[in-house]
Amino acid sequence: MFHPLDEQGAHEPGNGIITAVSSQRDAWRAVAELAARLYHPALGGVVFFCTAEYDLEALGQALSNSFAKVPICGCTTAGEITPSGYGRGCIVAIGFDGRVFSVVPALVDDLVGFDLPRAQQLVDSLLANCRPKAVAPLNENSFVMTLLDGLSSREEQVLATLDAALGRIPSFGGSAGDDNHLTHTHVFAEGAFHTQAAVMLMINTRLPFDVFSTHHLAPRTEKFVVTAADREQRRVRELNGVPAATLYAQWVGVAVEDLTPALFARYPLAVRLGDHYFVRSIQRANQDGSLSFYCAVENGIVLSAMRPLPLLADLENMLDEIKARVGPPALMIGCDCFLRRMELEALGQLESASALLRASQVVGFNTYGEQHHGMHVNQTFTGVAFGTLSAG
Repeated sequence: MFHPLDEQGAHEPGNGIITAVSSQRDAWRAVAELAARLYHPALGGVVFFCTAEYDLEALGQALSNSFAKVPICGCTTAGEITPSGYGRGCIVAIGFDGRVFSVVPALVDDLVGFDLPRAQQLVDSLLANCRPKAVAPLNENSFVMTLLDGLSSREEQVLATLDAALGRIPSFGGSAGDDNHLTHTHVFAEGAFHTQAAVMLMINTRLPFDVFSTHHLAPRTEKFVVTAADREQRRVRELNGVPAATLYAQWVGVAVEDLTPALFARYPLAVRLGDHYFVRSIQRANQDGSLSFYCAVENGIVLSAMRPLPLLADLENMLDEIKARVGPPALMIGCDCFLRRMELEALGQLESASALLRASQVVGFNTYGEQHHGMHVNQTFTGVAFGTLSAG
């Protein structure tokens, strides 16, 4: 199914990026709206982020039909970032011109068995498939975007292994969401949606780019030692020898039954590695008094209490720093933790944040976790910024 674009889009690559969004509830109509905007003869790849409220089987069929000969991948979200700012209940997509980008996706459908030999085989395959259509030297002008099932509990193993195989090639990404239901999250590749899977997308480009990550949290003085944990389930049973939910609720100043995602967002915990703090966000308090986390936790680690600094100021500073490095952005792909969005909503600052994202050409999605250079983190804004050809 071919959908012609305007003459300029069909023949002039420019910076090679087109974005599209649809709020159509019918999957076929939504994809038709995207394709009418994105498709042109030189289209080299599509990445999309969508609400989990779609009929995913129908959406997968529509995407495969409309972009039959184009590499396409994506995931479900906990909210979308559209060209207009934060969205909800829609699908946003990015089309990459094959004259400016080489886009090669790969599906990993066995996260448990993803060891270093398999990771090296995957990276070798990505490079081999990217090389014939590369638009710039591979090693210096490529990165990998990772999209993982946000409820797989395998992010740490997969990312650390992939990072070792990638060597100097940078990577970033996000964990798929499901509109905050925490039941089923999906990634899309090879014409279908998958669970317990990941998509690795290698992008080679002529544009200058910068892989980035930021958070607005600073350490407090309180420390908590994990004294009993179920690493596989990401569940902390005891902190400082006390039932985890009980001690956390005492610190926050509420009853255990009053612990909510909004409180978890306002009172996060983090692991310190060197001079950096990596947030380990709490997912929920359980009836047995334990706390479930979005990232891996294990016995003996020390969790530092964190306090939020002004989120908008941190976001604006980060965007300004990126523009200083790559120039006026042609596009930024943002993986923004859904807990940050919840904080903005609680503070009544969502539209102000949308204005910042809109002015900086950001599209992307709200995640159940972010991925940056082999690390799985929470409550960050992580992504890649593309400069323009004139800036390069």
